[in-house]
Amino acid sequence: MDNRADVRQFLATRRAAITPEQAGLSLHGRNRRVTGLRREEVALLAGVSVDYYTRLERGNLAGVSESVLDGLARALRLDEAEREHLHDLARAVNAPVRVRRTRQRVRPAVRHLLDAMADVPAFVVTARLDVVAANRLARALYSWGSDDPEPPRNLARFAFLDSRALDFYVDWGEVANATVATLRTAAGRDPYDRDLSDLVGELSTRSDEFRVRWAAHRVRLHHHGVKDFHHSAVGDLGLAFEVLPLPGDPGLSLTTYSAEPGSPSRDGLTLLAAWADVGTTRSS
Repeated sequence: MDNRADVRQFLATRRAAITPEQAGLSLHGRNRRVTGLRREEVALLAGVSVDYYTRLERGNLAGVSESVLDGLARALRLDEAEREHLHDLARAVNAPVRVRRTRQRVRPAVRHLLDAMADVPAFVVTARLDVVAANRLARALYSWGSDDPEPPRNLARFAFLDSRALDFYVDWGEVANATVATLRTAAGRDPYDRDLSDLVGELSTRSDEFRVRWAAHRVRLHHHGVKDFHHSAVGDLGLAFEVLPLPGDPGLSLTTYSAEPGSPSRDGLTLLAAWADVGTTRSS
C-alpha cells in the first residue's frame, strides 16, 4: 500500500467533510464552490502555514511533530479513532519500510481459554480479520450445516464475497462499514503488510460495495456493541460483542458474543449449542 496516498486521501476526505460553520468560521457572504474547508482555512485553524499544510495533504508527513498532528485533529474535528489513525499514518511514514508477510499463531493457553468459554461464541482474529482460532459455539454460529462446519477463514472476504452474509448479518450495511473501517485502521498502522495489501486489492477488484467504502477512508473504534444475526438453524440472535486485544500476541484480538440472561437470544445460544452437539455427533 502507498502510505503517501493514504495520507493524502485521509486528509482530503476529512477536509471535505467539515463545513466552515462546523469549524467556527465566519463566511461574511463569500461565495464558495465547495462545501468543505479550503486548505488555507485548515492551515489557519491548525496554526501552520498554507504551504506546510499543502505539503502534508500531498502525503508528506515526514518529520511532522505530534503538536502539529494534534492541531490538524482539532482543525478537522477528528474523533478519537480518526485522531489515532492520523498518528498511525505519521508513524508509518517515519518508520523504515519493511514489506513483509505475516503468519500469526495462537498460543496453546489462548486456545484453552477459548475452549473454556463454553457458553459464548469466541474467536481470535488478526488485524486483517483472518480467523485463526474459534471455539465450538463460534464455529456453530458461522456454520451452515454439516457441509460447511467451519467459520470463514477471513471475515472481510465473507462479508463482501459470500452471498450468505447478506442474510446472516441482519444489518449487513453496518457490518460492511465496520469491516472496512477495521481494515483501514490496520492499514494505517502497518501499510507494509503484504497480506493485508493483497486482501484489499482482491476485495477492491471483486466487490463494488467494498471499493466505494474503501475510497471513503473512514475509520472508527470497534471495541464493543451489538450485532444481529439470522442463523439458518436457530433463527435471530441479538448478541453483544466485545473485542479484546491480546497484549501478549500483538496483532491478535479476542472477540466474544453474549446474550442477556433470560432473553430469546440467550435461549437461541442454548439451542445453537445443542445444534452443534448434534452436528458433532453426526460427523463422528
